[in-house]
Amino acid sequence: MKQLLVRSGKVFLKHVPAPLVGSKNVLVRVERSCVSVGTEMAGIKMSGLPLYRRALRQPHHVKRVVQMMRDQGIARVYKQVKGKLDAGMAIGYSASGVVVDVGSEVTDIAVGDRVACAGAGIANHAEFIDVPVNLCVRVPNGLPDDAAATVTLGAIALQGVRRAVPTMGETVLVIGLGILGQITAQLLKASGCRVIATDVDSDRIACAQQNGLDVGIKAGGDDLAAQILKLTDGYGADAVIITAASASSDILKEAFQSCRKKARVVIVGDVGLDMAREDIYAKELDVLISCSYGPGRYDPIYEEEGADYPLPYVRWTENRNMQEYLRLLSCGSVKLGNMLEAPFDIDRAEEAYKALTGGERKPLLVLLGYPRASEERLTSLQINKPRTVDRSIKVAIVGSGGFTTGVHLPNLIKLGDKFDVRLIVSKTGLSAVSAAERFSAAKASTNFEDAITDSEINLVLVSTRHNLHARMALAALRAGKHVFVEKPLAMNESELDSFEEFYSQNPEGPMLMTGYNRRFSPAIVSAQGILKGRASPLIVNYRMNAGYIPGDHWVHGPEGGGRNIGEACHIYDLFNALTGSSAVEVHAVSITPGSKHWRRDDNFVATIRYADGSVCTLTYTSMGNRNYPKERAEIFVDGKVLVLDDYKQLSVIGGQGGWKGLVADKGQMHEMRVLGEALTTTGQWPISLKDQLSASQVSFAVQGQLLK
Repeated sequence: MKQLLVRSGKVFLKHVPAPLVGSKNVLVRVERSCVSVGTEMAGIKMSGLPLYRRALRQPHHVKRVVQMMRDQGIARVYKQVKGKLDAGMAIGYSASGVVVDVGSEVTDIAVGDRVACAGAGIANHAEFIDVPVNLCVRVPNGLPDDAAATVTLGAIALQGVRRAVPTMGETVLVIGLGILGQITAQLLKASGCRVIATDVDSDRIACAQQNGLDVGIKAGGDDLAAQILKLTDGYGADAVIITAASASSDILKEAFQSCRKKARVVIVGDVGLDMAREDIYAKELDVLISCSYGPGRYDPIYEEEGADYPLPYVRWTENRNMQEYLRLLSCGSVKLGNMLEAPFDIDRAEEAYKALTGGERKPLLVLLGYPRASEERLTSLQINKPRTVDRSIKVAIVGSGGFTTGVHLPNLIKLGDKFDVRLIVSKTGLSAVSAAERFSAAKASTNFEDAITDSEINLVLVSTRHNLHARMALAALRAGKHVFVEKPLAMNESELDSFEEFYSQNPEGPMLMTGYNRRFSPAIVSAQGILKGRASPLIVNYRMNAGYIPGDHWVHGPEGGGRNIGEACHIYDLFNALTGSSAVEVHAVSITPGSKHWRRDDNFVATIRYADGSVCTLTYTSMGNRNYPKERAEIFVDGKVLVLDDYKQLSVIGGQGGWKGLVADKGQMHEMRVLGEALTTTGQWPISLKDQLSASQVSFAVQGQLLK
């Protein structure tokens, strides 16, 4: 399918695999998509800036990248960032079309329904989009696709009006008459308000007056506040809604000066927020921010999981705002007739964006159209000619997130004498194609079935969110493929039992390797050499300063399973590797947090006793400081102490040996090298099935005690 992207200050079309429908989503064939004049044009301009200038404008992103560089190394993170920028960025967040497929858990939308869709990164400028149900609403009969495609803009404007709480007869000032301001003015009129608006463009004022605006004021002339006072018997506006966009805070100052005492100022547009106390104190003004489409926005449980807020308690959610806006369009309370122009065919998208940047007259609305001839949904695309490598392991990568593209794929490319990346599968076609192009894979796909039905594929590498690991790994094993699956292997006992059952029925089945890389790190390999032939059990104290992750992050939810199951399993496997023994007893205790900020299940101490008498303890916490090293271990044995410092150094006190590196090396490269040797030469599993099952079993035992 065709999808519109932005890179280096320009838009361009790219062919990518079409998405499959998610279980809680609907798949939509797009008829029209609406270009966001403000948001998208700002994004295009930003993409054309040098990296250092972007950094100055987005310091919050810089802070995150710096932390990643500290954790992963400068070169690796630089390549990740550059690869992402070079691939292009999906744009668009408002569209209309026809449902062509529905997810298994969707009950109130059917194939053939006409719908309007919202969401950045979801309602893209693309021929097909996979949309969560709460970001999708039916289009009323008779409402054209052109108007319905503005649903996101309408919901944003409606939420701004709701935040102002206008009452019949009040005077409301709208600052900025772009498309958001135009819709806002009409919504206020529909609420029974007297509406005054200001803009620098006389044509936009005239357009709003044709749709019912009471008074239009050309900006840049006489003092705005003075004019508002004259129009309101000297009192000032009851409310001001700012829909303009400007880095300056002067707009905010004008809004305050135009208000009566105890008025409301609602900020919808992206404006400077420097406020002077004297501008708001004497009038006791309420300054409010309007958050996009309404309640539910940026809440993954609402937007991604499809959980609704009960109507009696949250009357207007983002979905209900979308519905109401379409109703107002349908009944004529909001009119777009003098703003809508003929849509540009998606193949002429570059012309559409030029119309927004050049010329004296810039359109208020730009729509993109999608011809029906493009209804074929290809979920797989040939990207490169397959390489011919003797004795190579032909790999399908499932999941192309940051860790996969930053760690696994570069390592597989370096081991090109053993691995040939043939296929990359990702939920989004753009992600799959970008990774395939960057790492010279033959194909890109959005369909996992391609990974297990391709007869040439020998190895399936699963690196998705945790809840998909077991299902995908088992499907690949049953198809006769070797599997490398990122940790955790399973999320619960039932999933783990399925692996045990598979191998009990197929003892000579394909190789399974879970991504427990720490046992392959140079520091641990060195430690194992020192521990070889030990005369006594081990005492191991391991500390993981894991760092705080907010409670609503996917890692803590159904997709992640929590940090004990999702990350601490690494250390339980490491204990297996160090002791060479089996866990026989597990004890775990967590903190009793005084607030919900801290979670019990990522602040705990787990002690495991092994059959050989060894005792290993993990202290896992999110309460530490990120400036302190993440991982440290002390191993006590036979009069020696082995000290591991964040996989950068292994020191030995009371004995010989050790290891030191320039950067942290957690063994990801070596685990792939060992896997390659196992599949091409030795046939020996790098990690025994028993150890792989044991790491998950210990994590489940710990989890059960943490939640008591």
